[in-house]
Amino acid sequence: MSQTTSVALTTAAGTKKRKSFLSRWDAPIAGYLFILPWLIGFFGLTAYPMILSLYYSFTDYTLMEPVSWVGARNYERIFTADDKFIQSIKVTFMYVIASVPLKLIAALLVAVVLNKAMRGISAYRTAIYFPSLIGGSIAVSLLWRNIFGVDGIFNKILGIFGIGGTGWVTNPSTALWTLVLLTVWQFGSSMVIFLAGLKQIPNDLYEASSVDGANKFVQFFKITLPMLSPTLYFNLIMGVINAFQMFTSAYVITNGGPMNSTYVYALYLYERAFSRYQLGYSSALAWIMLVIIVIVAVIIAGTSKYWVFYETESGGKKRK
Repeated sequence: MSQTTSVALTTAAGTKKRKSFLSRWDAPIAGYLFILPWLIGFFGLTAYPMILSLYYSFTDYTLMEPVSWVGARNYERIFTADDKFIQSIKVTFMYVIASVPLKLIAALLVAVVLNKAMRGISAYRTAIYFPSLIGGSIAVSLLWRNIFGVDGIFNKILGIFGIGGTGWVTNPSTALWTLVLLTVWQFGSSMVIFLAGLKQIPNDLYEASSVDGANKFVQFFKITLPMLSPTLYFNLIMGVINAFQMFTSAYVITNGGPMNSTYVYALYLYERAFSRYQLGYSSALAWIMLVIIVIVAVIIAGTSKYWVFYETESGGKKRK
């Protein structure tokens, strides 16, 4: 072999080695470049504020004075000397327990009705989903307050039937239920997810059960609910998380009243942070709420093995 050929082969081998080395780095670098905006947003807008909030929860931090470390004193005050904390926790759990199941039931029933091939079904689905787009706005909350006021349209409708109504948002026994009703009215997002789950259920199951004499009621509880249980599980988790963080409607419609009957946790946290400027104390409240949500989510996840059905063994455990 000539010297020129040997040099050419050596150069080609070196070039191939460099290309192989670069090719191993090109794909990861390109991937990180594509997710760079998300990484910046996550670390700059989520991770860093959370870490800073955790630090502030152990400090006596106000906007008027320098930050001073107080250790676990904020948490000690919350659990031992804060009556409003207990009240807000109580109201929040009442709201979650009432609103989440009612919202899921309404979303599921409407999804079953709309899961049919009929004329104009897309228009019906859009109209029913629309409240979810505007339901959390301040304008809707103001409208809701007027509807259930003393002179609101709800009382006028009751008056047609000879029923005397009160100010529903100003009555301690009914104010929270007006907020629950507003939440249930916003079932569109859950309904769309249920519709997607219903589309995945094979029609063969319904046809076979019909041959065996099963009616619609039996089909719903023996086929639809078990096959839809993973979707129900997802909607339940998301509904619980959102319900614990409810703020806008309570702030605009009732502002926590009357007699603290709608004084939800997020409203109390907001008051501590932006009315009293106790940012360290409110940071501790925020982390307590995070722990509560995680505990509730873990409990739901732990019970899911008893009621969530997966079609294949690879997808999870089958319900016996």
